[in-house]
Amino acid sequence: MTQFDEAVLDAFLGQQGKLFPENVADTREEADDFLAECMAVVVNGKKEVWDYFEEEGIDIAEINEDEILEADEVFDVGDGRYLIVEC
Repeated sequence: MTQFDEAVLDAFLGQQGKLFPENVADTREEADDFLAECMAVVVNGKKEVWDYFEEEGIDIAEINEDEILEADEVFDVGDGRYLIVEC
């Protein structure tokens, strides 16, 4: 059962190298399984990325909203949404 849509899976497949030294998935199905196992989340916009990090208790005092989007675990889906992967 797919938990993530094709745009999210394609974004992860195309950008996974920024978080992992080697690919952890080569297909959408593998990416979906991996993201589900990691309990990855999709949020709508950079404000929700910021809110997610705050809610998780991650220290973000030293960075601004734009810098948080550059974090290794944040993947731009390309449609205003962001995938956050914390494994």
